[in-house]
Amino acid sequence: MTELVHVETTGAVATIRLDRPKMNALNGQMQEELGARAREVDADPAVRAVVVYGGERVFAAGVDIKEMADMTYADMSAHSAGLQECFTAVARIGKPVVAAITGYALGGGCELALCADFRITGEGAKLGQPEISLGIIPGAGGTQRLPRLIGPSRAKDLIYTGRHVDAAEALAIGLVDKVVPDTDVYTEAVALAERFAGGPAVALRAAKLAVDHGLEVDLATGLEIERLHFSGLFATDDARAGLRAFTAKEKPEFTGR
Repeated sequence: MTELVHVETTGAVATIRLDRPKMNALNGQMQEELGARAREVDADPAVRAVVVYGGERVFAAGVDIKEMADMTYADMSAHSAGLQECFTAVARIGKPVVAAITGYALGGGCELALCADFRITGEGAKLGQPEISLGIIPGAGGTQRLPRLIGPSRAKDLIYTGRHVDAAEALAIGLVDKVVPDTDVYTEAVALAERFAGGPAVALRAAKLAVDHGLEVDLATGLEIERLHFSGLFATDDARAGLRAFTAKEKPEFTGR
C-alpha cells in the first residue's frame, strides 16, 4: 500500500506532507496515516516545530466524498469518531504547528487547517466548509474550531452558506494569519516554524496547552491552568537558562529540558 502522508524533517522542523493526487481527498487511509504521523512528530524530541502541507497546488479538497456516499447512519456513527480523532491528533501536537495552504482547503481540508496554531495561505487559495451543499454539516471539528477562531456569527455564515472565501477575506476575518504569493507559501511556513524551533520546547508546549485548554473552561479555571503551567516551568533547565541569560544580558541557549 502506497503511503499517502509522509513526514519530512529538516533540522528541527518536521513537515507532515499530504500526498494523494490530485486533490488530497482525505480518505480513510489518509486519515489513519495523518493521525499516526501527528503522534509520531509529537513524540519525537528532535522535532521542535511542525508544518502541515499539501503541496504546491492544493492543501486538501476535503474528505473523500465517494468513500462516504453509500454509508449509512450506523456506518458513519462508527467512522466519524476516527475521523475526528485524526484531526484531534494534529491539534494536540504539543509543538508550534503551521498550516501551509495552497489552492483549496475545503471541508475536511479547512478543518485540518483549523487544527494548526497558524495558517499561512497563498493569494490564490480558497477556504470553506461546503458540507451544507451535500445536505450534511462539518464533522471533523468545523462547527467547533471555526467559531472559536473567527466567532460564531462568521462561522455560521460559512457553514450555513457553504461558500468559499478567498485569501483576502480569509485574512480579514481571521481565518488565516498571513497571505503570501502562492509560490512562497511553504517557504514562509517553514520560516515561521523555524522561529519557534530554537525556543524553549517545554515552555512552548505549556503555552499551547494553557491557551487551548483555557478556551474550553471558565476564566477562573483557565487562570488556574495558567498558574500551574507557569509554576511548573520553574523546574526546567530552560527556565533557569533564560532567567540567568536575562540577568547577564546574554542570549539564552535552550535545550528543551
